Amino acid sequence: MFLPTDFSALLAHWEAQRPDAAAVSFGGRTRSWRALADRVRRIATAIRAAGLRPGDRVAVLDLNHPSCLELTLACAHAGTANAVVNFRLAPPEIAYVVNDAKARLLFVGPEFAGAVDKLRAQLPTVERVIPIGGEADAFEAWLAAHEPSAQAHPARPDDCFLQLYTSGTTGFPKGAMLTHRGMLAHSRHMAAHERMGPDARVQVAMPLFHVGGTSYALVAMLAGAHIHMMRTPDPAAALAMLEAERITHTFYVPALLAAMNQVPGAAARDYAALRSLLYGASPMPLPVMRASLRLFPGVMAQVYGMTEQCGVVSVLEAADHADPAVAHRLVSAGRPIAGCEIEVREPGTGRPVPTGEAGEIWVRSEQLMGGYWGQPAASAAVVSEDGWLRSGDGGHMDADGYVYVTDRIKDMIISGGENIYPAEIERVLAEHPAIQDVAVIGVPDERWGEVPRAVVVAANGATLDTADLLAWCRERLAGFKCPKAIELVAELPRNPTGKVLKRVLRQPYWEGRERRIV
Repeated sequence: MFLPTDFSALLAHWEAQRPDAAAVSFGGRTRSWRALADRVRRIATAIRAAGLRPGDRVAVLDLNHPSCLELTLACAHAGTANAVVNFRLAPPEIAYVVNDAKARLLFVGPEFAGAVDKLRAQLPTVERVIPIGGEADAFEAWLAAHEPSAQAHPARPDDCFLQLYTSGTTGFPKGAMLTHRGMLAHSRHMAAHERMGPDARVQVAMPLFHVGGTSYALVAMLAGAHIHMMRTPDPAAALAMLEAERITHTFYVPALLAAMNQVPGAAARDYAALRSLLYGASPMPLPVMRASLRLFPGVMAQVYGMTEQCGVVSVLEAADHADPAVAHRLVSAGRPIAGCEIEVREPGTGRPVPTGEAGEIWVRSEQLMGGYWGQPAASAAVVSEDGWLRSGDGGHMDADGYVYVTDRIKDMIISGGENIYPAEIERVLAEHPAIQDVAVIGVPDERWGEVPRAVVVAANGATLDTADLLAWCRERLAGFKCPKAIELVAELPRNPTGKVLKRVLRQPYWEGRERRIV
């Protein structure tokens, strides 16, 4: 396998080896490796002409579009970094991410132009907003006005070229700095695991702000594969693409698989070209898993990972799904991939626990992020001096090396592949004048795996209206973070030190279920 030193060298390799082969298809247009390399180098020149220097950030707020991937590769060429913004965030959250990244250029898709216009005065570091697509498109003229950059920035292995944001326990997102070293290691390990090569046709359906989108696309690029990108993960369109384009590899979250199983005629299509369907990033309800295994027999494998490790760290293989003798493994996250070490440690002390005992899952690999942008204390809190990442996930490992993720150490909710920290929702609800106390928990949901539910106590003399509280949240939070229900109680259960006992609040909803977060 070709082993580049950075992503600029990777692009140059495939341009030289397969100049006229298809690299990326989107919206009825296909670009070759030569055309892709030309565009990336023009963008790198344009970034430099705008005055950006190595270490500076650009940001993208858009649904999936090849320009986002091109910008990531151009940043690798220019020494800058692309901060990809979660387009599902509410306007105040978008402003926070753009400002935290100190983005100097902001690239915006047509669906978000209005929101950015309203936020413009709140984005002091942004020097220029460049629309992508639609009637106001300025991106194509911007890159066409520049000659391709002849010289790539001499990238160091630990240079950040991609910044993806993950929610924080304090209620504010943190920018995980993903480096050439880390992302190349992940791409190398996953391309080898997936047996992905230049003959592969890879569907990129998940959002590019997520590692399941951009990281998966970069795996395909290392392999020299042909990427078929979707603007949104529409279930019917994704199924149609699998058949029409003879897709060989793809990645979905369980919520998308659940929707696919409901598409009329889904089982009548031809998916014979499919070699691998990875799924993960949120709980997989067993009814959805069984239906999906019937729809895609023999190709489904579960992945477990995190943004801070550039993506996947363990895989539950297709063979484990098919063997009834090991049916118990369907609730596991599989075994570590090549290059990754996984241990279960005691949360308080960090000491390894015996096989089979519960603790916090720790991961060590070359895939590790370069830290959280501008937050050295937060970085030090999750990465040990010898390179182990504290995942924040609770679980255990069996004698065969299979990892079981049973709970979140810090109560994080994973809904439809999105990470939701209760602290974010609690912070918003606590500001409501009629609320005295609040706790947010994850409760099971057949479509999304789990969804947030708020448990609130009214302030003295106040009358709570759940519709009003939900509207309050919708104005201040992304839709997927808003509680799906609000429960009114007289008081919250607490331990002697005053900490809310969320396990007591969760218990009635998870009774009789084996809670799994994968």
